[in-house]
Amino acid sequence: QVQLVESGGGSVQAGGSLRLSCAVSEYIGSRYCVGWFRQAPGKEREEVASIDNNDNTNYAHSVKGRFTISKDNARNTLYLQMNSLKPEDTAMYYCAADLARIAVVGGQQRFGCVAPFQYWGQGTQVTVSS
Repeated sequence: QVQLVESGGGSVQAGGSLRLSCAVSEYIGSRYCVGWFRQAPGKEREEVASIDNNDNTNYAHSVKGRFTISKDNARNTLYLQMNSLKPEDTAMYYCAADLARIAVVGGQQRFGCVAPFQYWGQGTQVTVSS
């Protein structure tokens, strides 16, 4: 099975930066969708950023302009660069991946990924203090 291992989390003051990494056990080229998710205490899990099977990126509104998702296919590694961190960014961050497939979304058939992703890492804690 596909295994993912996150690293790079930690504690940082507001305004600081962190770079999260996710090592994936398989090639994460165009066959896979990959993404970062987070869950804060008492809140639902949310998608932070993702890259689909066509290398299109998507960001949550709350992180747009501050976070950057990227991947190194040769190294089977997914990254999340987080700048201008805010206390509300405090959460457990998870990386995830899923194989693209034919799916029906909103009544339209397409080749892509549909949440929830199948493969997940164990998570890495990010704590932002003021």
